[in-house]
Amino acid sequence: MQFRHVLRVLGLFLLIFSITLVPPWLLALWANDGQQLPFLSAFLLIFGMGLALWLPVRRCKGNLRTRDGFIIATAFWVLVALAGALPLMLATAPHMGFTDAMFESMSGLTTTGATVLTGIDDLPLSIRYYRQQLNWLGGMGIVVLVVAILPALGVGGMQLYRAEMPGPIKDAKLTPRIADTAKSLWYIYVGLTVLCALAYWWGGMSLFDAICHSFSTISTGGFSTHDASMGHFQSPVLENLGAFFMVLSGVNFALHFMVWHGRTLRPYGMDEENLFYLGLVGVAVCLIALLLFFSGPMSMSHALRLAFFQVATFITNTGLSSSDYYNWPVAAQVLLLFISIVGGCAGSTAGGIKVMRFMLLLKQGSREVQLLIHPQAVIPIKLGNRTVDARVTSAVWAFFAVYIAVFALLMLILAATGMDQETAFSAVVGTINNLGLGMGEVSSGFSQVSDTGKWTLVISMLLGRLEIFTVLVLFSPRFWRS
Repeated sequence: MQFRHVLRVLGLFLLIFSITLVPPWLLALWANDGQQLPFLSAFLLIFGMGLALWLPVRRCKGNLRTRDGFIIATAFWVLVALAGALPLMLATAPHMGFTDAMFESMSGLTTTGATVLTGIDDLPLSIRYYRQQLNWLGGMGIVVLVVAILPALGVGGMQLYRAEMPGPIKDAKLTPRIADTAKSLWYIYVGLTVLCALAYWWGGMSLFDAICHSFSTISTGGFSTHDASMGHFQSPVLENLGAFFMVLSGVNFALHFMVWHGRTLRPYGMDEENLFYLGLVGVAVCLIALLLFFSGPMSMSHALRLAFFQVATFITNTGLSSSDYYNWPVAAQVLLLFISIVGGCAGSTAGGIKVMRFMLLLKQGSREVQLLIHPQAVIPIKLGNRTVDARVTSAVWAFFAVYIAVFALLMLILAATGMDQETAFSAVVGTINNLGLGMGEVSSGFSQVSDTGKWTLVISMLLGRLEIFTVLVLFSPRFWRS
């Protein structure tokens, strides 16, 4: 284990992250909202911490190993969440305690979108912007952004990239060099953010709200500058625009790259995972629209609009809301929670177990049924025209088994704090899948959750963002052996 090298990279990360506090500080200066000193103090503290880690080992050279990548990916998300909590703790409005600030910061950076804050509309402008920026930075993963910079600093990044990118990535490298891959992904990410902001602005949002909500939409983060989220605007146009960009953000960004690079939409229609994902969106929208239509006095067009938005926000685990979905028929709520567990495509900003894993589980289940009928048959599992390696299917089953075990453990801990079953279940669904929405007592926010419950959910968010194994591998004794 190259601990000096790890410390050097973590120090560089904190130095770079400290720069992200400049925009909200400038906004605080412009708006004169009283938060100039908190942001400046936080910048100096984080910069100082980064410098303290980096300076003693600045001359350490070499490439990252696989183990180093796992350590850095996990340590970085913990460190950056702690750093992100500083402005919220130092701010005068809101003035948050350590637990609440850490919850809010981890929720923002992991793009969970769960919040302990109320009265968001009345918060200082710079704080409202800062929360949205946390979402945006966490969307594609700050680590992937920094990977584009690391080569210039003499640090290799492939192991870090593999450890950080969510989902079972089919093609880890879109370009020959990993730094170019990270840059390509971020160009697409920034481009989609700009398009989304312009669309929201055209749809009637103020420029500030358009920029902030484009941050949380493309990142599938879910924070909003208003307590009522997208429901604040009462605009069918904005809801449809939001749903469209959320669904787009749930698509594998490698497909976006191929579409842009080839100047053709064919990759969207040729990828089996993408077709399954879009089909699942379509089926869920139709089923929920029918449930809404037959449960009360509502036109089908209205039911389809509500269903489209909420399906988009749940399947991508964005967490924006436009209506009181927790008052919908129980069957609709259960379906929404189910698709949030499935999540978006691998290589997207969405949460969940990922569509590709879900497809492989279905295919392997189907194969086992066929083998009961024809025990001697050789039935390969395929994605498109490619046969899936047996190690991949085994890894998918292992991930699913560990996911269920961790889910049960987290739910048990929450129940032990006094939380009722419905709330505990939906709280774990909302955090381990980085959804941010819940049912029961957390349907309107997480402010009433106990401190023990909040720290449990902070761990759940981290596990969900790094897809469990990246964190759990650090608890293996074999990992630490030379």
